[in-house]
Amino acid sequence: MGNQEVWAAGVTYYRSRTARMEESQDAGGADFYDKVYTADRPELFFKATSSRVSNPGETVNIRKDSTWDVPEPELTLLISPSGKVQGFTVGNDMSSRSIEGENPLYLPQAKVYQGSAAIGPCILIQEELLPDSTKISLEILRNGKTEASGETTLAQMKRKPQELADWLFRSSTFPIGCLMMTGTGIVPDNFTLQAADVVKITIDGIGTLENKVGKI
Repeated sequence: MGNQEVWAAGVTYYRSRTARMEESQDAGGADFYDKVYTADRPELFFKATSSRVSNPGETVNIRKDSTWDVPEPELTLLISPSGKVQGFTVGNDMSSRSIEGENPLYLPQAKVYQGSAAIGPCILIQEELLPDSTKISLEILRNGKTEASGETTLAQMKRKPQELADWLFRSSTFPIGCLMMTGTGIVPDNFTLQAADVVKITIDGIGTLENKVGKI
């Protein structure tokens, strides 16, 4: 990365929609996620400046004031200044589900903090879309053993990458381009991250992004 901003799309997979509805039900926000899943306009939000993004092998963080934290494995787009998808990489959208679930208006605090994202290990430069069969997998290690895992494919993604890029560029400009996470289809059940966990996210054809978990 240089100084590109990182943006993100939410509720682009049915599994994410269901999980967000469940976690926000008590706060009265469940309908928000159902409606945005079926709406023409996607959920887009600012995720990070480059200084808040961890490199491969570095530490990503969970918040000290959060009780439920998960990594979100996401196909991440490299978008040109003209708004064209030029490449793909692996992203980890670290999220506090307890903070977001308490009130959807707390989304920025659940999503944006130091070490709240990681990107890498490389960028696959190509204009062709990745095939729908492309697999995204997650493995979380605790004390050297697999504590949680999951996988999905791009076929489960409701919105196409260029569609998301087009919405982001509707009323914004990015003179040096930007990076965009495209949502997650992997939500570990009955699980929260702990400091010293290791998160491995693999996307076929790109590689594996690995980070250790810290607390801030």
